[in-house]
Amino acid sequence: MKKLAVTLMGVLMCVSLAACGNSNDSKVISGDVNNTTVNAQNNNVENEGQEASGSSVSGYVFSFNGTDVVVDADAEPIIASLGEPTSYYENPSCAFNGLDKIYTYSSFEVDTYPQNEKDLISGVILKDDTVSTKEGICIGQSNQNMIDTYGEEYTNEDGMCVYRKDNMKLCFILDGDQIVSIKYLSTVLDEE
Repeated sequence: MKKLAVTLMGVLMCVSLAACGNSNDSKVISGDVNNTTVNAQNNNVENEGQEASGSSVSGYVFSFNGTDVVVDADAEPIIASLGEPTSYYENPSCAFNGLDKIYTYSSFEVDTYPQNEKDLISGVILKDDTVSTKEGICIGQSNQNMIDTYGEEYTNEDGMCVYRKDNMKLCFILDGDQIVSIKYLSTVLDEE
């Protein structure tokens, strides 16, 4: 059930991105997972990405194998540190000049948006319970685990429990009392 919900969300995201551009401009690349060891010199991706994007680290951060994936950070050093994705998808952006990109890994997805000649991280979607938030929450845990960790100061937006911190959102989708999806999202397109 959990995997079905996450798969459906991924398909819907791809369909929505495809609706933005001409199908001739879309590109999908799939391949085997390349078990790349994170290079020790890339362990400070958080700072490199933030310096490149001109902002300081803020909000919630997803971490995988020593690589911090920071929303709105420069995607290039982060993607390089994460290693070869299992699949890659790009499509002309609906909101920006350039390409939106999706890098899919075995247990999570990293989405980017173009901005000032760079790709920035627009979101991270956790796909299963083999990964968790930096604070230890994963798919399959209860609503109470979420509240115990992040508190009761969340809003309900489109059926998601949303925690806001600086310029990003940490979103939880629940099925009853169980977490079925976790997303880190930029607020770059949110209407004020």
